[in-house]
Amino acid sequence: MTPSLLLLEDDLQLSDTVKHFLELKGYEVYCAYDGLQAEEIIYERHIDLMLLDVKVPHMNGFEFLKKIRESGKEMPAIFITSLNSVEDVERGFSLGCDDYIRKPFALKELLVRVESLIKRTYGTHEEKIEVDKEIFFDIKELLLTVKGEKVSLKTKELKLLALFLQHINELLTYEKINETLWEYDEEPSSGSLRTYIKTLRSVIGKEKIETVKNVGYRFVK
Repeated sequence: MTPSLLLLEDDLQLSDTVKHFLELKGYEVYCAYDGLQAEEIIYERHIDLMLLDVKVPHMNGFEFLKKIRESGKEMPAIFITSLNSVEDVERGFSLGCDDYIRKPFALKELLVRVESLIKRTYGTHEEKIEVDKEIFFDIKELLLTVKGEKVSLKTKELKLLALFLQHINELLTYEKINETLWEYDEEPSSGSLRTYIKTLRSVIGKEKIETVKNVGYRFVK
């Protein structure tokens, strides 16, 4: 699954440059030019990592991250800012950021930091993952094969399997799963989710996906 990034940056030229660079490297980038736009994106889209300028209109980066963390969202965040005092850095980390990069910066350095955080948070993004004996999943192409034969699954079933494989042995709550499977203009369906789980179990084995009653599911390996 393509990692999704939120880029909060009010410099339009810099935002456009960073967006195109990261998209060429295989990331999906949602741009916001002020804190309120960023907040809308966070609640409408599944975001894997946030790139946050501090000095932006309406709600600055510090205020935005504080609000996001208080709401329970824990995706990693990198501050990208011209602020360089020790106090600013300390404040950023105390609010829950994971890294700090000062302007001006090299795009390659930004990429290294993004990739490092994605890998640390979600595990390695191998393209082909062994689900079980003779069962492989290409996480980039969303392709599941059993004994070398392609298995026909719905897009949401494939996205769900990709999510499980990025969080092996971790509890995934219904909220986390819903954020991944349904777009902002779609209504999450618990009935559909149960059907997707049933289908995946029939292919990869019932014991691979545990039900945690009233909370969510866990992929075990």
